[in-house]
Amino acid sequence: MIGSLRRLRSSDGPRARRTVLGALAGVTALLATGVTAGPASAAGPEPGAVALSAQERALNFWTPQRMRQASPLDVLSVDRSDVRASTPRKGKKTLVAPSAPASTVGTLAFPHSGGPWTGGGAVVQTAGRVFFTYQGRTASCSGNAVTSANKSTVMTAGHCVKLEGSWHTNWVFVPGYHDGQAPYGKWAAAKTLSTPQWTASEDINYDIGAAVVAPLEGKRLTDVVGGQGLAFNTGYNKAMYAFGFPAAAPYDGEKFIYCSGTTYRDFLLSSDHGLTCDMTGGSSGGPWFTQFDEATGRGLQSSVNSFKYNFLPTAMYGPYFGADAQKLYQTAQSS
Repeated sequence: MIGSLRRLRSSDGPRARRTVLGALAGVTALLATGVTAGPASAAGPEPGAVALSAQERALNFWTPQRMRQASPLDVLSVDRSDVRASTPRKGKKTLVAPSAPASTVGTLAFPHSGGPWTGGGAVVQTAGRVFFTYQGRTASCSGNAVTSANKSTVMTAGHCVKLEGSWHTNWVFVPGYHDGQAPYGKWAAAKTLSTPQWTASEDINYDIGAAVVAPLEGKRLTDVVGGQGLAFNTGYNKAMYAFGFPAAAPYDGEKFIYCSGTTYRDFLLSSDHGLTCDMTGGSSGGPWFTQFDEATGRGLQSSVNSFKYNFLPTAMYGPYFGADAQKLYQTAQSS
């Protein structure tokens, strides 16, 4: 656990619950594009931009030891009073094809409530751990490289770029992470972004974030690891695979974990997808895929690991990728 993030108990009062979600109704500055950008390491010449020296500092900061010792940023745990009923803004169904190369992998169990991904394929390159500084502490989440015009876009959770009023700093993406190693390099964010609903009030229904990473040694991210496709406005009750690097017990952040099954629309209070899954803190921001092909390790990203109800710990929830998620992606890939 880090900072004030912790598992909520039913005896906790409204103030404690608000602390976990970090509701920030007073933060109202939104970009005209419909998303809000924030600094990845330090203030730059425009909202969300970072000086090259700050990117270099972030890369140097994340040594193998610091990556191993980073605290997992908890999957948000919420109570009934924390979630406002919401219907996602829908638009035309949109699919973005993967740009990751195909490769042959084995068949794994479906459904599966959580275990190591041993199949290989494109997903072991496009997905990775996210590291950043949060309230003065080193912390981790998960993320995924996606097909994008700038070849530099990573999708993650909103609380993995901003939480409790502050944008995270020293933000890097490490695709294919294992045992403190960065086989495809550490990619420093030039800009981090989230939906306006998450930025303004940390609305759990819109817990979606993105990062635009700077080139590394003259190369762009998806030229190195490939990019998964995306799907927006595709509805509910889908066969999905969820991935991440959970680092809270019983996991340690060193293994790439997956869950799979047919999702359902949250029957409680949010508009999220629900999936039986035992992943823990550190998996936040990891990708959910529809049309995932175990034979290639490719799919269409349709959500991210976001939160668990404190009274329903066996289920993971991920935000619906509707019009606002699509606008966030479009803004990120054109940055």
